[in-house]
Amino acid sequence: MLTGLLRRVLRKCALEHNRLVGLYRRVCRPNNFEWAEYLRRHGGLHAMGEHCAVVPNVVITDPPHVSIGSNVSLSGCTLFGHGGGIPMLKRAYGVPLDKVGKIVIHDNVFIGHQAIVMPGVSIGPNAMVGAGSIVTRDVPPNSIVVGAPARKVGDLDEYVRRLAAETAALPWGRHPFLQPDYSGPPDAALHAMRMKHFFGDEGA
Repeated sequence: MLTGLLRRVLRKCALEHNRLVGLYRRVCRPNNFEWAEYLRRHGGLHAMGEHCAVVPNVVITDPPHVSIGSNVSLSGCTLFGHGGGIPMLKRAYGVPLDKVGKIVIHDNVFIGHQAIVMPGVSIGPNAMVGAGSIVTRDVPPNSIVVGAPARKVGDLDEYVRRLAAETAALPWGRHPFLQPDYSGPPDAALHAMRMKHFFGDEGA
């Protein structure tokens, strides 16, 4: 009872007043949607749309340089708004230097775990960046990019069509968790179906 009350108080302090945020993160362990809402309200971003999901370990070095659209999912990635080597270069060469840029992430974009987005990049709309990719140039709409540096490997429309066909063939293909308007966690029944599918009776 006391723990539930503490979580409610910390959540209110963080989301409404931007207070006790470190304690809120440790105690409440906000999910990706809740952390995105915190960032939308208090993260100092240039802009952020609706229905976003941001894993709390995402690093955004220069929030004012970053504009995020709606239905964007960021998974453990880093968004750099500046070049970190500039102070060293200025001292070493004795010349004025700067390397900053905006990052624009349009609607319906996923950026995978440990991907790095460099300054001056625009992504999407309707694009995916693979895990571990280093994005140094714009990602066109309807694209999937992977690698270091990231390069286009496919069209998002075609990927969604293929994935929809594969999903329909799964034993849990009609489970409510897969519906576009479902935002809760997977339930025990879905977990059991997946384990049986992956590992047979051993996983059930």
